[in-house]
Amino acid sequence: MTIETTEKPTVFLIDSSVFVFRSYYSMSPDLVDQQGNTNHAVYGFARFLIRFLKQTKPQYIATAFDEALTTSFRNEIYPLYKANREPAPADLKLQFKKCQELASLLGIAVFSDTSYEADDLIGTLHKTYVNRGHNVCVVSADKDLAQLIRPTDWWWDYGKSKPLGFEALTEKFGVRPDQICDFLALAGDQVDNIPGIKGIGTKTAQILLNHFNDLDTLLARYKEVEFLSFRGAKSCQLKLKNNQDAAKLSKQLSQIVVDAPIENDDIIKTQVSQEPLISFIEAMNFGPMLRRELLEAANL
Repeated sequence: MTIETTEKPTVFLIDSSVFVFRSYYSMSPDLVDQQGNTNHAVYGFARFLIRFLKQTKPQYIATAFDEALTTSFRNEIYPLYKANREPAPADLKLQFKKCQELASLLGIAVFSDTSYEADDLIGTLHKTYVNRGHNVCVVSADKDLAQLIRPTDWWWDYGKSKPLGFEALTEKFGVRPDQICDFLALAGDQVDNIPGIKGIGTKTAQILLNHFNDLDTLLARYKEVEFLSFRGAKSCQLKLKNNQDAAKLSKQLSQIVVDAPIENDDIIKTQVSQEPLISFIEAMNFGPMLRRELLEAANL
């Protein structure tokens, strides 16, 4: 599969947690490794990587993993950030590490950090490779990451939809990708426990941004809101007047960092030695079919 419009190869940046979680909650926990530990998330993630590598044959590819659920710099700004989430089960934490190991054994660059989330690592790599003249495909189901997408990029909820470009994302979310951060600042995000402005929902946020374009302009001209022709415009104006700090905080929480500290930003898919991969496959108790497919994927 090729989705590029420049001479330079497309860069694929994978929000790995999405695909690990999908595997963990959709596959049978009866799958175990040689030590008797559950490895169904690793198995599912392996299947995902095989399909993805066969379909895209990437020259530039990276996976980013979250290790900052409670230690992100955002938690320092707002302690309730993601506080509504249950801690990951112990077996899932172990499988996350195995998924990182597998990606690396397949010649894929792996990124994680205890202060910066996967979104920030992807945002930083996105900026780096955009500056080098590449188009980028962000592989995720997270609408937060849509804020990175330029007219020459794609957002791809792999396995659920086709790659979506700038215009398709605008239609999907009701605001342009570059307005997603301001959209979350207004409507909030229950998944990440970002407050937004209470009483302003997604439809109202879309109306406001379609009219004022961005959060700063909206907050500076909030007195004009009562004259707009939508239900509850007058009460919306009052909410904006009284909750500007909440909106600014929410934007700070939802805005992806594009200058996170990354020591090595080389994400060229590499050819790897098969012996460590074979040892991993055996330790995971993977069958002969998956073994063959993983070894093929490593050499793509």
